[in-house]
Amino acid sequence: MIELSRRQLDFGDGLIAEEVGDLWEDWMRHVDTVLDDPLLLDAAYQALAHRWTNSRTCGRRGTPVDVVVRLLVLKHMRNWSYAALEREVRSNLVYRQFTRIGAAKVPDAKTLGKLGIALGPAVVEQIHQRIVAIAQEQKVVRGRRMRVDTTVVETDIHYPTDAALLGDGVRVLTRAMKRIAELTGDLGAKLRDRTRSTRRCLNQLGRAARSRGEQSRQRMTQCYRRLMAITQRVVGQACRFVREVVQGIKRCKHRRDLAAMFGDRLYLETMIPRVRQVLQQTRQRIDDGNTHAPGKIVSLFEPDTEVIRKGKAGKPTEFGKMVKIQEAENQIVTHYEVYGRRPSDSELLIPSLDVHQKQFGHAPRMVAADAGFFSMRNEAEAHGRGVKRVAVPNLSTKSAERKALQHTRWFRNAMKWRTGCEGRISLLKRRHGLDRCRYKGTDGMKRRVGLGVIADNLINIAQALESPPAFCAGK
Repeated sequence: MIELSRRQLDFGDGLIAEEVGDLWEDWMRHVDTVLDDPLLLDAAYQALAHRWTNSRTCGRRGTPVDVVVRLLVLKHMRNWSYAALEREVRSNLVYRQFTRIGAAKVPDAKTLGKLGIALGPAVVEQIHQRIVAIAQEQKVVRGRRMRVDTTVVETDIHYPTDAALLGDGVRVLTRAMKRIAELTGDLGAKLRDRTRSTRRCLNQLGRAARSRGEQSRQRMTQCYRRLMAITQRVVGQACRFVREVVQGIKRCKHRRDLAAMFGDRLYLETMIPRVRQVLQQTRQRIDDGNTHAPGKIVSLFEPDTEVIRKGKAGKPTEFGKMVKIQEAENQIVTHYEVYGRRPSDSELLIPSLDVHQKQFGHAPRMVAADAGFFSMRNEAEAHGRGVKRVAVPNLSTKSAERKALQHTRWFRNAMKWRTGCEGRISLLKRRHGLDRCRYKGTDGMKRRVGLGVIADNLINIAQALESPPAFCAGK
């Protein structure tokens, strides 16, 4: 049974509050108030209440909604794993009081992971929008300025090479077939384990790659052809296993194992097309020299990962998803978005203005972005929507008038303010874990980005409320 909050405090809760009440960090007081918002908690309650049919009324009492929200916020404040979150909250009385757990039992890491998944990306976005609305109510953000930038959040994959992907395919298909063979015994086709020959090919490829001569390239080509042949045989065997399970040739010895065998069959049906795609793109590269095969995938486990090049000297190629970060005053991220396919930056400025106008009811007075967002159409459209100053540089201009505009004081000041986007993105990656997404799938990416942005916004709201107003700063 899901509850909005704990109905009755324990005796130990009072002792904890008395001992650690003055040990809270500065941001915790304001964040504690923000997270008590009824509309914010109601969004999370609706998601958790729909996990099961009668979650609202039946079953044992689960983790209260306000505790779940605070645990997830604290996790992304500190950039912890679920195991670290459980360990730290169990051992720290300040965290116990902040998360409203008190003297009760802390949920284990596995339960916390399931609760995090239950709060899907749509609910996380609702919570973020409510926090931005609270910042508006507190006069922390007014929407007079807007800056926008994009970055790449990498997925949790190893560096993709054709050899590694083929090795992964052999490994996961063989592993699933072994589980089916253990459940069905000697019925149907016999499993032939080719992982040893695959490992030998991978070792030979690694040794051949250390040299750059013509002989080494020929040896690598031979190893790749042998590895593709092995993988093709494993794929054929996996297809035969799936067919025999469907036809009932392979049957479980015990009825209790039916669900496990069904899950392994679904896993094979999911992985076989991906391994075939890896075989196809490897064959095109080896035979035709084509490195841009259609539908190319760089991970069997995160097939939606994109290959993105943003021109960075330290990391020219990144593997992940494009993310837009949109800010207003006091470094508050008013909107974020994870794109399924990478768009051009110049296509994002006008939609960002639409989102800003919907949130604040008016267009910003000033808009700033880097040169990738520039186009004459964007600039004209922004002015037409009431934006007084559009600070988006055109680096390729030859117009003396345009160059003079970009050297005016207000334009240069706007560019200085725009560089704060770079710092905000760096902080989101270093402090809140957006350098690499540890959650699975596109929904996991959206949850990770959303929770990281929420954690950063809460800290910035607390800092803005903690600092005195500008007119009385000297007092």
